Amino acid sequence: MTRTLAIGDIHGCSFALRTMLNEIQPQPEDTVIVLGDYIDRGPDSCGVIDLLLEWRTKCKLVTLMGNHEQMMLTAIEEPGDWQFWMQFGGRQTLESYGGTKEDVPADHWEFIRTLEPYFETEHHFFVHANYEPRVALDRQTDHYRYWLHVEHPPLPHISGKRAIVGHTAQRSGEVLSYENLICIDTFCHGTGWLTALEVETERIWQVNKSGKRRLNGPKVVPPAKY
Repeated sequence: MTRTLAIGDIHGCSFALRTMLNEIQPQPEDTVIVLGDYIDRGPDSCGVIDLLLEWRTKCKLVTLMGNHEQMMLTAIEEPGDWQFWMQFGGRQTLESYGGTKEDVPADHWEFIRTLEPYFETEHHFFVHANYEPRVALDRQTDHYRYWLHVEHPPLPHISGKRAIVGHTAQRSGEVLSYENLICIDTFCHGTGWLTALEVETERIWQVNKSGKRRLNGPKVVPPAKY
């Protein structure tokens, strides 16, 4: 069976990502959507991007832009924003490469510059942070796509599709589920988990930053909260 899988915010946690990919075992016919924020805060942003570049050759990998990737690009292009990026994890990212922006290899810059703003399937759409409910997906602003946290309860999008998002960290480690939105940022770089969601079945897997699987194995997204 062909699967559509989404993976939440990784933030430099390469052990978690490697374990997760080995756990869910994406096949060549599967589509894996990674929701952005590959870098910053965690110890191995370089290793995360290396893994994603490797897995591009093994399955249909869709990599979305997150606000941290946008911060990195802006810091390089606008020196006045450099300290802003450093404050929110840029220092850890550069240390994972060797210490300077010159240590970042060309294929990693290309990876970051070519990230997608969103992705959609017949019944779902995927974006890093949030969406403006009454605006078409291809006309959303960067503020909504990459920066705005989920509001409670989120309004449905005019497309009628269910949103799969990250960005709004669930420090409890539990997936946030509404009828029209699922948030799978479960605070991996902190005390939570990296979450993967099989969209068709709503089955989830979780691994912490040390690469330890959550006890009791895969489970199903909890009922919608209102």
